Amino acid sequence: MKTHTERAVSFVLTREHHLQEIAEDYVELIADLIRNKGEARTCDLASHLGVSHVTVIRTIRRLQQKGYVHTEPHKPIHLTSVGEKMAALSKARHGILLTFLISIGVPEEVAKIDAEGMEHHVSERTLEALRKLLYCARVDS
Repeated sequence: MKTHTERAVSFVLTREHHLQEIAEDYVELIADLIRNKGEARTCDLASHLGVSHVTVIRTIRRLQQKGYVHTEPHKPIHLTSVGEKMAALSKARHGILLTFLISIGVPEEVAKIDAEGMEHHVSERTLEALRKLLYCARVDS
């Protein structure tokens, strides 16, 4: 049986991992908004993520403290170089998983949902194996 301290550690680690997932989702969406609309604003994030404006503001504040974004009140949100790197990595993981799922016959709408969750939990080793598999499949066809 786990002690209280051991249990607390596992809960803390789970919360930290969840916060990392949220950070990845936010920076990826911010990068997409900047690319597609020229800017990212809290109202756009709230709309795309299905959360309240207040939730977005609180999350952006945490992301700013971690060095992923920069913003000022009533101004667009900008990614820092660290945030841009995280967004690019997250987007790449998402793309590999989405392509793989579709290639094995998962309907696109289901694959989009599954890839969104899987991208946060897949190891680099598995991603590399999927990259190789997808590359070989393209070369062979």
